[in-house]
Amino acid sequence: MNRGFDIAGLEGGTVTVASSELQDLDRGIQGRVLRSGDDGWADAVLIWNGMVAKQPALVVQPVSAQDVAAAVGLARAHGLLLSIKGGGHNIAGTAIADGGLTLDMSRMREITVDPQARRADVGPGCLLGEVDEATQEHGLATVLGFVSETGVAGLTLGGGLGYLTRRFGWTVDNLEEVEIVTADGRIRTANRDENPDLFWALRGGGGNFGVVTRFTYRLHDVGPTIYGGLIAWPHDRLDEVLTTYRQVTSEAPRELTVQLLLIKAPPAPFVPEVWHGEKVCAMLVCYSGDLARSDEVLAPIRSLGDPAIELLDELPYTQLQSLLDGSEPKGQHYYWKTDFAAELSDGLLAATRDLFAECPLPEPDLGFLHLGGALNEYAEDDGAVGNRDVHYATGANGMWEPDDPDAELYRRWIRDAWQRLRPFSTGGSYINFQTEDESEERIHDTYGIRYARLVETKKRYDPDNLFRVNRNIRPRS
Repeated sequence: MNRGFDIAGLEGGTVTVASSELQDLDRGIQGRVLRSGDDGWADAVLIWNGMVAKQPALVVQPVSAQDVAAAVGLARAHGLLLSIKGGGHNIAGTAIADGGLTLDMSRMREITVDPQARRADVGPGCLLGEVDEATQEHGLATVLGFVSETGVAGLTLGGGLGYLTRRFGWTVDNLEEVEIVTADGRIRTANRDENPDLFWALRGGGGNFGVVTRFTYRLHDVGPTIYGGLIAWPHDRLDEVLTTYRQVTSEAPRELTVQLLLIKAPPAPFVPEVWHGEKVCAMLVCYSGDLARSDEVLAPIRSLGDPAIELLDELPYTQLQSLLDGSEPKGQHYYWKTDFAAELSDGLLAATRDLFAECPLPEPDLGFLHLGGALNEYAEDDGAVGNRDVHYATGANGMWEPDDPDAELYRRWIRDAWQRLRPFSTGGSYINFQTEDESEERIHDTYGIRYARLVETKKRYDPDNLFRVNRNIRPRS
Protein backbone atom coordinates (compact mmCIF):
# COMPACT_ATOMS: atom_id res chain seq x y z
CA MET A 1 0.00 0.00 0.00
CA ASN A 2 1.71 3.17 -1.22
CA ARG A 3 -0.58 5.95 -0.07
CA GLY A 4 -2.58 6.98 2.92
CA PHE A 5 -5.86 5.38 3.90
CA ASP A 6 -9.03 7.46 4.31
CA ILE A 7 -11.16 6.75 7.39
CA ALA A 8 -14.19 8.67 8.66
CA GLY A 9 -13.37 11.19 11.37
CA LEU A 10 -15.08 11.73 14.71
CA GLU A 11 -16.26 15.20 13.70
CA GLY A 12 -17.21 14.36 10.12
CA GLY A 13 -15.25 14.21 6.92
CA THR A 14 -12.35 11.83 6.47
CA VAL A 15 -8.94 11.50 8.02
CA THR A 16 -6.00 10.18 6.02
CA VAL A 17 -3.88 7.74 8.00
CA ALA A 18 -0.41 7.12 6.60
CA SER A 19 0.15 3.68 5.15
CA SER A 20 3.19 3.27 7.35
CA GLU A 21 1.07 3.71 10.49
CA LEU A 22 -1.32 0.99 9.43
CA GLN A 23 1.60 -1.26 8.61
CA ASP A 24 3.05 -0.58 12.05
CA LEU A 25 -0.30 -1.45 13.63
CA ASP A 26 -0.51 -4.64 11.59
CA ARG A 27 3.00 -5.69 12.63
CA GLY A 28 2.58 -4.58 16.23
CA ILE A 29 -0.52 -6.58 17.15
CA GLN A 30 -1.10 -10.31 17.32
CA GLY A 31 -4.48 -9.95 15.68
CA ARG A 32 -5.35 -8.86 12.15
CA VAL A 33 -5.98 -5.64 10.25
CA LEU A 34 -8.52 -6.15 7.48
CA ARG A 35 -9.38 -4.07 4.44
CA SER A 36 -12.27 -4.56 2.05
CA GLY A 37 -11.65 -7.66 -0.07
CA ASP A 38 -9.42 -9.40 2.48
CA ASP A 39 -10.26 -12.93 3.60
CA GLY A 40 -12.68 -12.69 6.52
CA TRP A 41 -13.89 -9.18 5.66
CA ALA A 42 -17.47 -10.21 4.85
CA ASP A 43 -17.95 -11.98 8.19
CA ALA A 44 -16.24 -9.18 10.09
CA VAL A 45 -18.69 -6.54 8.82
CA LEU A 46 -21.86 -8.68 8.85
CA ILE A 47 -24.46 -7.64 11.40
CA TRP A 48 -27.83 -9.13 12.24
CA ASN A 49 -30.21 -6.29 11.30
CA GLY A 50 -30.14 -5.95 7.52
CA MET A 51 -31.97 -2.63 7.76
CA VAL A 52 -28.80 -0.97 9.03
CA ALA A 53 -26.55 -1.08 5.97
CA LYS A 54 -23.10 0.23 6.88
CA GLN A 55 -19.54 -0.54 5.87
CA PRO A 56 -16.40 0.44 7.80
CA ALA A 57 -13.22 1.49 6.03
CA LEU A 58 -11.00 -0.68 8.21
CA VAL A 59 -11.43 -3.57 10.63
CA VAL A 60 -9.08 -4.59 13.41
CA GLN A 61 -9.53 -8.05 14.91
CA PRO A 62 -7.68 -7.99 18.24
CA VAL A 63 -6.77 -11.08 20.25
CA SER A 64 -5.68 -9.35 23.46
CA ALA A 65 -6.23 -6.25 25.56
CA GLN A 66 -2.88 -4.97 24.29
CA ASP A 67 -4.14 -5.25 20.69
CA VAL A 68 -7.26 -3.33 21.65
CA ALA A 69 -5.18 -0.62 23.32
CA ALA A 70 -3.10 -0.23 20.16
CA ALA A 71 -6.18 0.19 17.97
CA VAL A 72 -7.79 2.61 20.43
CA GLY A 73 -4.54 4.59 20.45
CA LEU A 74 -4.63 4.91 16.66
CA ALA A 75 -8.26 6.04 16.73
CA ARG A 76 -7.57 8.56 19.49
CA ALA A 77 -4.45 9.98 17.86
CA HIS A 78 -6.21 10.64 14.55
CA GLY A 79 -9.76 11.31 15.72
CA LEU A 80 -11.17 8.31 13.88
CA LEU A 81 -14.80 7.23 14.06
CA LEU A 82 -14.61 4.04 16.12
CA SER A 83 -17.12 1.24 16.62
CA ILE A 84 -17.00 -2.02 18.56
CA LYS A 85 -18.52 -5.27 17.29
CA GLY A 86 -19.17 -8.11 19.71
CA GLY A 87 -21.86 -10.33 18.23
CA GLY A 88 -23.34 -7.68 15.92
CA HIS A 89 -26.86 -8.51 17.10
CA ASN A 90 -27.92 -5.05 18.28
CA ILE A 91 -31.17 -3.77 16.75
CA ALA A 92 -29.67 -0.29 16.12
CA GLY A 93 -26.66 -1.69 14.28
CA THR A 94 -24.17 0.19 16.43
CA ALA A 95 -21.47 -2.43 15.80
CA ILE A 96 -20.47 -0.66 12.58
CA ALA A 97 -19.45 2.96 12.03
CA ASP A 98 -19.97 3.82 8.37
CA GLY A 99 -16.58 4.53 6.83
CA GLY A 100 -14.89 4.27 10.21
CA LEU A 101 -12.65 1.90 12.12
CA THR A 102 -14.36 -1.17 13.57
CA LEU A 103 -12.92 -3.35 16.31
CA ASP A 104 -14.27 -6.83 15.60
CA MET A 105 -13.89 -8.75 18.85
CA SER A 106 -14.78 -12.15 17.37
CA ARG A 107 -11.30 -13.61 17.92
CA MET A 108 -11.43 -12.97 21.67
CA ARG A 109 -13.62 -15.93 22.61
CA GLU A 110 -11.87 -17.60 25.50
CA ILE A 111 -14.13 -18.92 28.27
CA THR A 112 -12.80 -20.14 31.61
CA VAL A 113 -15.25 -21.65 34.09
CA ASP A 114 -14.35 -22.09 37.75
CA PRO A 115 -17.13 -24.33 39.11
CA GLN A 116 -15.84 -24.12 42.69
CA ALA A 117 -15.81 -20.33 42.75
CA ARG A 118 -18.92 -20.25 40.54
CA ARG A 119 -17.39 -17.72 38.23
CA ALA A 120 -16.76 -17.57 34.50
CA ASP A 121 -14.25 -15.36 32.68
CA VAL A 122 -15.64 -14.64 29.21
CA GLY A 123 -14.07 -12.97 26.20
CA PRO A 124 -15.92 -10.07 24.53
CA GLY A 125 -16.34 -11.91 21.24
CA CYS A 126 -18.29 -14.77 22.80
CA LEU A 127 -21.86 -15.55 21.86
CA LEU A 128 -24.54 -16.43 24.37
CA GLY A 129 -24.71 -20.06 23.23
CA GLU A 130 -21.00 -20.57 23.69
CA VAL A 131 -21.10 -19.35 27.28
CA ASP A 132 -24.16 -21.49 28.07
CA GLU A 133 -22.49 -24.57 26.62
CA ALA A 134 -19.36 -24.03 28.72
CA THR A 135 -21.17 -23.33 31.99
CA GLN A 136 -23.80 -26.03 31.56
CA GLU A 137 -21.07 -28.67 31.59
CA HIS A 138 -21.04 -27.95 35.33
CA GLY A 139 -24.80 -27.44 35.75
CA LEU A 140 -24.25 -23.69 36.05
CA ALA A 141 -25.50 -20.61 34.22
CA THR A 142 -25.62 -16.84 34.40
CA VAL A 143 -28.31 -14.48 33.18
CA LEU A 144 -28.08 -14.13 29.41
CA GLY A 145 -30.57 -13.50 26.60
CA PHE A 146 -32.97 -15.50 24.43
CA VAL A 147 -31.07 -16.07 21.14
CA SER A 148 -27.87 -18.11 21.18
CA GLU A 149 -26.12 -15.99 18.54
CA THR A 150 -26.40 -12.80 20.60
CA GLY A 151 -23.04 -11.38 21.67
CA VAL A 152 -22.59 -11.34 25.43
CA ALA A 153 -20.69 -8.03 25.41
CA GLY A 154 -23.43 -5.79 24.06
CA LEU A 155 -26.12 -7.66 25.94
CA THR A 156 -24.28 -7.24 29.24
CA LEU A 157 -23.24 -3.61 28.86
CA GLY A 158 -26.84 -2.64 28.12
CA GLY A 159 -28.04 -4.28 31.34
CA GLY A 160 -28.98 -7.71 30.03
CA LEU A 161 -32.12 -9.79 30.51
CA GLY A 162 -33.21 -13.35 29.88
CA TYR A 163 -35.13 -16.34 31.22
CA LEU A 164 -33.20 -16.21 34.51
CA THR A 165 -33.73 -12.50 35.23
CA ARG A 166 -36.58 -13.21 37.63
CA ARG A 167 -34.34 -15.48 39.71
CA PHE A 168 -31.07 -13.57 39.63
CA GLY A 169 -31.69 -10.02 38.36
CA TRP A 170 -30.35 -8.19 35.33
CA THR A 171 -27.26 -9.68 33.70
CA VAL A 172 -25.20 -6.87 35.25
CA ASP A 173 -26.43 -7.85 38.71
CA ASN A 174 -24.36 -10.98 38.09
CA LEU A 175 -21.30 -9.20 36.73
CA GLU A 176 -18.38 -9.45 39.16
CA GLU A 177 -15.61 -7.69 37.27
CA VAL A 178 -14.38 -6.47 33.89
CA GLU A 179 -11.08 -5.76 32.22
CA ILE A 180 -11.43 -2.70 30.01
CA VAL A 181 -9.40 -0.47 27.71
CA THR A 182 -10.44 3.14 28.24
CA ALA A 183 -10.07 6.05 25.83
CA ASP A 184 -6.61 6.92 27.15
CA GLY A 185 -5.38 3.47 26.11
CA ARG A 186 -4.98 2.19 29.67
CA ILE A 187 -5.96 -1.37 30.54
CA ARG A 188 -7.96 -1.23 33.76
CA THR A 189 -9.77 -3.62 36.07
CA ALA A 190 -13.15 -2.49 37.33
CA ASN A 191 -15.26 -4.05 40.06
CA ARG A 192 -17.07 -2.87 43.18
CA ASP A 193 -13.75 -2.09 44.91
CA GLU A 194 -11.41 -1.08 42.08
CA ASN A 195 -12.54 1.78 39.82
CA PRO A 196 -16.05 1.43 41.31
CA ASP A 197 -17.43 4.49 39.48
CA LEU A 198 -16.46 2.97 36.14
CA PHE A 199 -17.88 -0.40 37.15
CA TRP A 200 -21.14 1.27 38.16
CA ALA A 201 -21.43 2.94 34.75
CA LEU A 202 -20.56 -0.21 32.80
CA ARG A 203 -23.45 -2.04 34.45
CA GLY A 204 -26.05 -0.72 32.01
CA GLY A 205 -24.34 2.29 30.42
CA GLY A 206 -23.56 0.54 27.15
CA GLY A 207 -20.31 0.91 25.24
CA ASN A 208 -19.78 4.53 26.26
CA PHE A 209 -16.79 4.05 28.54
CA GLY A 210 -14.31 1.83 26.74
CA VAL A 211 -13.74 -1.60 25.21
CA VAL A 212 -14.28 -4.46 27.63
CA THR A 213 -11.77 -7.26 27.04
CA ARG A 214 -12.96 -9.64 29.78
CA PHE A 215 -16.24 -10.15 31.61
CA THR A 216 -16.36 -12.11 34.88
CA TYR A 217 -19.81 -13.46 35.72
CA ARG A 218 -21.27 -15.03 38.85
CA LEU A 219 -22.80 -18.45 38.12
CA HIS A 220 -25.81 -20.24 39.61
CA ASP A 221 -27.17 -23.78 39.77
CA VAL A 222 -29.39 -24.11 36.70
CA GLY A 223 -30.12 -27.19 34.62
CA PRO A 224 -28.70 -28.91 32.78
CA THR A 225 -32.37 -29.97 32.41
CA ILE A 226 -35.25 -27.54 32.84
CA TYR A 227 -38.93 -27.69 31.94
CA GLY A 228 -40.16 -25.45 29.18
CA GLY A 229 -40.73 -24.78 25.53
CA LEU A 230 -43.59 -23.33 23.52
CA ILE A 231 -47.36 -23.64 23.75
CA ALA A 232 -49.82 -21.71 21.55
CA TRP A 233 -53.53 -21.19 20.96
CA PRO A 234 -55.53 -19.75 18.04
CA HIS A 235 -55.88 -15.98 17.82
CA ASP A 236 -59.61 -16.12 18.55
CA ARG A 237 -58.79 -17.26 22.09
CA LEU A 238 -56.69 -14.20 22.82
CA ASP A 239 -58.93 -12.75 25.53
CA GLU A 240 -58.78 -15.84 27.72
CA VAL A 241 -55.07 -16.28 27.01
CA LEU A 242 -54.39 -12.71 28.17
CA THR A 243 -56.47 -13.22 31.32
CA THR A 244 -54.62 -16.42 32.18
CA TYR A 245 -51.26 -14.91 31.35
CA ARG A 246 -51.80 -12.01 33.73
CA GLN A 247 -52.81 -14.38 36.51
CA VAL A 248 -49.93 -16.81 35.92
CA THR A 249 -47.22 -14.17 35.74
CA SER A 250 -48.48 -12.19 38.73
CA GLU A 251 -48.38 -15.30 40.93
CA ALA A 252 -45.41 -17.17 39.41
CA PRO A 253 -42.51 -18.41 41.51
CA ARG A 254 -39.18 -16.89 40.54
CA GLU A 255 -38.10 -20.09 38.87
CA LEU A 256 -40.88 -19.62 36.29
CA THR A 257 -40.63 -17.16 33.42
CA VAL A 258 -43.40 -16.99 30.81
CA GLN A 259 -43.14 -14.76 27.75
CA LEU A 260 -46.26 -13.99 25.71
CA LEU A 261 -45.70 -13.94 21.95
CA LEU A 262 -48.44 -12.72 19.62
CA ILE A 263 -47.11 -13.91 16.28
CA LYS A 264 -47.87 -15.72 13.05
CA ALA A 265 -47.02 -19.40 13.40
CA PRO A 266 -43.87 -20.18 11.41
CA PRO A 267 -43.74 -22.88 8.72
CA ALA A 268 -41.60 -25.04 10.99
CA PRO A 269 -41.68 -28.85 11.18
CA PHE A 270 -43.04 -28.76 14.74
CA VAL A 271 -46.03 -26.59 13.70
CA PRO A 272 -49.04 -28.40 12.18
CA GLU A 273 -49.34 -27.28 8.56
CA VAL A 274 -52.86 -25.96 9.07
CA TRP A 275 -51.43 -23.27 11.39
CA HIS A 276 -48.59 -22.09 9.14
CA GLY A 277 -48.86 -18.31 8.77
CA GLU A 278 -51.88 -18.06 11.07
CA LYS A 279 -52.02 -15.69 14.03
CA VAL A 280 -51.48 -17.47 17.34
CA CYS A 281 -51.11 -16.53 21.00
CA ALA A 282 -48.01 -18.32 22.26
CA MET A 283 -46.35 -18.67 25.63
CA LEU A 284 -42.64 -19.35 25.82
CA VAL A 285 -41.98 -21.08 29.12
CA CYS A 286 -38.88 -21.60 31.26
CA TYR A 287 -39.23 -23.35 34.61
CA SER A 288 -35.81 -23.86 36.16
CA GLY A 289 -36.97 -25.06 39.58
CA ASP A 290 -37.67 -28.52 41.03
CA LEU A 291 -38.75 -30.65 38.07
CA ALA A 292 -40.97 -32.71 40.33
CA ARG A 293 -43.18 -29.61 40.69
CA SER A 294 -43.43 -28.79 36.98
CA ASP A 295 -46.97 -30.18 36.56
CA GLU A 296 -48.17 -28.17 39.55
CA VAL A 297 -46.45 -24.95 38.43
CA LEU A 298 -47.63 -25.24 34.83
CA ALA A 299 -51.20 -26.29 35.70
CA PRO A 300 -52.73 -22.80 35.21
CA ILE A 301 -51.30 -22.64 31.69
CA ARG A 302 -52.43 -26.14 30.79
CA SER A 303 -55.90 -25.32 32.12
CA LEU A 304 -56.51 -23.31 28.95
CA GLY A 305 -56.65 -26.64 27.09
CA ASP A 306 -56.74 -27.50 23.36
CA PRO A 307 -53.54 -25.76 22.22
CA ALA A 308 -52.80 -25.48 18.51
CA ILE A 309 -49.12 -26.15 19.24
CA GLU A 310 -47.58 -27.73 22.32
CA LEU A 311 -43.87 -28.26 22.84
CA LEU A 312 -43.66 -28.23 26.64
CA ASP A 313 -41.39 -30.87 28.14
CA GLU A 314 -38.19 -31.48 30.03
CA LEU A 315 -35.32 -30.32 27.84
CA PRO A 316 -31.74 -29.10 28.12
CA TYR A 317 -31.44 -25.48 29.18
CA THR A 318 -29.19 -24.88 26.15
CA GLN A 319 -31.97 -26.09 23.86
CA LEU A 320 -34.40 -23.56 25.28
CA GLN A 321 -31.77 -20.85 24.93
CA SER A 322 -31.56 -21.53 21.19
CA LEU A 323 -35.26 -22.20 20.56
CA LEU A 324 -35.84 -18.79 18.98
CA ASP A 325 -32.72 -18.77 16.80
CA GLY A 326 -34.56 -19.71 13.61
CA SER A 327 -37.17 -17.00 14.11
CA GLU A 328 -34.63 -14.16 13.81
CA PRO A 329 -32.36 -14.89 10.82
CA LYS A 330 -29.52 -12.56 9.95
CA GLY A 331 -30.10 -10.11 7.13
CA GLN A 332 -33.83 -9.56 7.54
CA HIS A 333 -35.06 -6.08 8.33
CA TYR A 334 -35.99 -5.56 12.00
CA TYR A 335 -37.69 -2.62 13.63
CA TRP A 336 -38.76 -2.43 17.28
CA LYS A 337 -40.35 0.02 19.68
CA THR A 338 -40.46 -1.13 23.29
CA ASP A 339 -41.00 0.06 26.85
CA PHE A 340 -41.11 -1.31 30.38
CA ALA A 341 -44.35 -1.76 32.31
CA ALA A 342 -45.01 -2.22 36.02
CA GLU A 343 -48.23 -4.21 35.54
CA LEU A 344 -50.57 -5.69 32.96
CA SER A 345 -53.42 -3.25 33.38
CA ASP A 346 -56.76 -3.70 31.65
CA GLY A 347 -55.84 -0.81 29.35
CA LEU A 348 -52.52 -2.34 28.34
CA LEU A 349 -54.09 -5.72 27.64
CA ALA A 350 -56.89 -4.12 25.60
CA ALA A 351 -54.43 -2.04 23.56
CA THR A 352 -52.26 -5.08 22.86
CA ARG A 353 -55.30 -7.14 21.84
CA ASP A 354 -56.52 -4.46 19.42
CA LEU A 355 -53.09 -3.94 17.90
CA PHE A 356 -52.63 -7.64 17.21
CA ALA A 357 -56.04 -7.83 15.56
CA GLU A 358 -55.26 -5.01 13.12
CA CYS A 359 -51.53 -5.62 12.65
CA PRO A 360 -50.40 -5.46 8.97
CA LEU A 361 -46.86 -6.77 9.56
CA PRO A 362 -45.85 -9.89 7.64
CA GLU A 363 -43.94 -11.15 10.72
CA PRO A 364 -45.42 -9.43 13.79
CA ASP A 365 -44.09 -9.85 17.31
CA LEU A 366 -46.20 -8.25 20.00
CA GLY A 367 -46.61 -9.33 23.60
CA PHE A 368 -44.75 -9.24 26.88
CA LEU A 369 -41.45 -10.27 28.41
CA HIS A 370 -41.95 -11.51 31.97
CA LEU A 371 -39.54 -9.75 34.36
CA GLY A 372 -39.73 -8.60 37.99
CA GLY A 373 -38.60 -10.85 40.81
CA ALA A 374 -34.97 -10.48 41.87
CA LEU A 375 -34.30 -7.34 39.83
CA ASN A 376 -36.86 -5.45 41.95
CA GLU A 377 -34.86 -6.04 45.14
CA TYR A 378 -31.77 -4.01 44.25
CA ALA A 379 -31.51 -0.31 44.98
CA GLU A 380 -32.50 1.91 42.05
CA ASP A 381 -28.93 3.24 41.79
CA ASP A 382 -27.22 -0.17 42.02
CA GLY A 383 -25.66 0.05 38.58
CA ALA A 384 -26.60 2.36 35.74
CA VAL A 385 -29.23 -0.12 34.54
CA GLY A 386 -31.81 0.99 37.13
CA ASN A 387 -35.44 0.27 36.15
CA ARG A 388 -35.97 -1.62 39.39
CA ASP A 389 -39.74 -1.07 39.24
CA VAL A 390 -40.42 -3.11 36.10
CA HIS A 391 -42.30 -6.40 35.84
CA TYR A 392 -42.74 -6.62 32.07
CA ALA A 393 -41.30 -5.38 28.80
CA THR A 394 -43.79 -4.62 26.07
CA GLY A 395 -43.84 -3.17 22.58
CA ALA A 396 -44.38 -3.69 18.87
CA ASN A 397 -41.71 -5.49 16.87
CA GLY A 398 -41.59 -6.43 13.22
CA MET A 399 -39.51 -8.32 10.67
CA TRP A 400 -39.73 -8.28 6.87
CA GLU A 401 -37.78 -9.06 3.71
CA PRO A 402 -35.16 -6.52 2.62
CA ASP A 403 -36.98 -5.74 -0.64
CA ASP A 404 -40.50 -5.42 0.80
CA PRO A 405 -42.09 -2.34 -0.85
CA ASP A 406 -44.27 -1.71 2.22
CA ALA A 407 -41.36 -1.29 4.63
CA GLU A 408 -42.13 2.34 5.41
CA LEU A 409 -45.78 1.46 6.11
CA TYR A 410 -44.58 -1.20 8.58
CA ARG A 411 -42.23 1.21 10.36
CA ARG A 412 -44.97 3.81 10.61
CA TRP A 413 -47.42 1.26 12.01
CA ILE A 414 -44.91 0.16 14.64
CA ARG A 415 -44.30 3.75 15.72
CA ASP A 416 -48.05 4.40 15.93
CA ALA A 417 -48.60 1.17 17.87
CA TRP A 418 -45.87 2.17 20.29
CA GLN A 419 -47.60 5.48 20.96
CA ARG A 420 -50.76 3.57 21.89
CA LEU A 421 -48.79 1.45 24.35
CA ARG A 422 -46.68 4.22 25.89
CA PRO A 423 -49.34 5.48 28.37
CA PHE A 424 -48.88 2.19 30.24
CA SER A 425 -45.07 2.46 30.46
CA THR A 426 -43.01 3.11 33.58
CA GLY A 427 -41.20 5.74 31.50
CA GLY A 428 -38.06 3.60 31.34
CA SER A 429 -36.87 1.35 28.56
CA TYR A 430 -34.20 -1.20 27.72
CA ILE A 431 -31.25 0.44 25.97
CA ASN A 432 -30.51 -2.71 23.93
CA PHE A 433 -33.98 -2.61 22.34
CA GLN A 434 -33.72 0.99 21.11
CA THR A 435 -33.54 1.48 17.34
CA GLU A 436 -31.17 3.75 15.44
CA ASP A 437 -33.78 6.50 14.94
CA GLU A 438 -34.66 7.00 18.61
CA SER A 439 -34.11 10.42 20.14
CA GLU A 440 -31.57 11.44 22.74
CA GLU A 441 -34.52 11.99 25.07
CA ARG A 442 -35.09 8.23 25.07
CA ILE A 443 -31.58 7.76 26.47
CA HIS A 444 -32.42 10.20 29.26
CA ASP A 445 -35.66 8.28 29.91
CA THR A 446 -33.75 5.02 30.13
CA TYR A 447 -31.47 6.23 32.90
CA GLY A 448 -33.65 8.79 34.66
CA ILE A 449 -31.96 10.18 37.76
CA ARG A 450 -28.81 8.16 36.98
CA TYR A 451 -28.11 10.07 33.76
CA ALA A 452 -26.20 12.93 35.43
CA ARG A 453 -23.85 10.46 37.13
CA LEU A 454 -23.24 8.73 33.79
CA VAL A 455 -22.30 12.07 32.22
CA GLU A 456 -19.80 12.73 35.02
CA THR A 457 -18.27 9.27 34.56
CA LYS A 458 -18.11 9.81 30.80
CA LYS A 459 -16.28 13.11 31.32
CA ARG A 460 -13.72 11.36 33.48
CA TYR A 461 -13.01 8.34 31.27
CA ASP A 462 -13.89 9.56 27.76
CA PRO A 463 -13.91 13.38 27.76
CA ASP A 464 -13.56 13.60 23.95
CA ASN A 465 -16.36 11.09 23.33
CA LEU A 466 -14.21 8.67 21.37
CA PHE A 467 -16.77 5.95 22.16
CA ARG A 468 -19.81 7.52 20.55
CA VAL A 469 -21.09 4.90 18.09
CA ASN A 470 -23.70 3.65 20.54
CA ARG A 471 -26.71 4.99 22.40
CA ASN A 472 -24.47 7.87 23.27
CA ILE A 473 -23.97 9.61 26.60
CA ARG A 474 -22.18 12.81 25.73
CA PRO A 475 -19.61 14.31 28.13
CA ARG A 476 -21.32 17.67 28.56
CA SER A 477 -19.26 20.43 30.15
